[in-house]
Amino acid sequence: MAEIKKAIIPVAGLGTRFLPLSKALPKELWPLVDKPILQYVLDEVIEAGVKKIIFVISPGKEAILDYLNKSFQLERCLKMLGKDYCLRELKDFEKKYKNISFSHVYQKKPLGDGQAILLTEKLVGNDPCFILYPDDIVESKVNCLKQLSKVFGKYRQTVMALCRVPKESLHYYGIIKGKKMAKRIFKIEKAVEKPSEEEILFLSNLAIVGKRIITPEVFYYLKKASPSRRGEIGLTDTLIEMMDDKKEIYGYEIEGKWLECGNKLAYLKSNLYLSLKHPIFGKELKGFLKKI
Repeated sequence: MAEIKKAIIPVAGLGTRFLPLSKALPKELWPLVDKPILQYVLDEVIEAGVKKIIFVISPGKEAILDYLNKSFQLERCLKMLGKDYCLRELKDFEKKYKNISFSHVYQKKPLGDGQAILLTEKLVGNDPCFILYPDDIVESKVNCLKQLSKVFGKYRQTVMALCRVPKESLHYYGIIKGKKMAKRIFKIEKAVEKPSEEEILFLSNLAIVGKRIITPEVFYYLKKASPSRRGEIGLTDTLIEMMDDKKEIYGYEIEGKWLECGNKLAYLKSNLYLSLKHPIFGKELKGFLKKI
């Protein structure tokens, strides 16, 4: 398994699907059961051995950085009130990220996730790195990033996480066509964002999940990428251009359950699913559901 020590987490999105709530609080900090969505992603990268995390944020979303900063005033208040158990929770939280280097860059205008990734080039350097979107959580026995790392260790090329979706839902996702190389591993030949009914006929039922490993070569293609009609540079569009240039890009059908948080209904479903499985709250919530 390849050791990858850097991860990019793009959190500059406007959260338009969640307005007006996302106007007040970045959706990455919304609770998914009893911790923010963002923390699921952070826990995943740390478990995978990442030591440097790079955020791409937009102006007004500094609350994401505040979440990870030490709060001396809060700790003083808790100490004064004798809330030692709360202090212990804060200390445990800080200890978790003690050996992690955090940095960030600003995406001042919403010019696409490809442009957001390009802003991190100097911080990433010449190393492969993970990219994770907090909209996508994967519940699995084996860390999803470790699954991708194993594939990267074999091919040393960009790897995208994939998951099978029902035929009637294909037009909501980025869908790939690929050649099967080994169990769950595909060499991607084509990818289409939100395909039409006609395009679906020539594709698989494998959707692109918001977790991937990129090589430094991706930055070269991002630099010369042309903006879309909306003036955006998309990462998936750039990877498609790389495929057109005969560059090898692989996909791995992940083992685990894909929990989406990118729209209201998906977020509510993921919240309900994880709440009912929670070791402390789950049993009582199941009883409550039966009762109502």
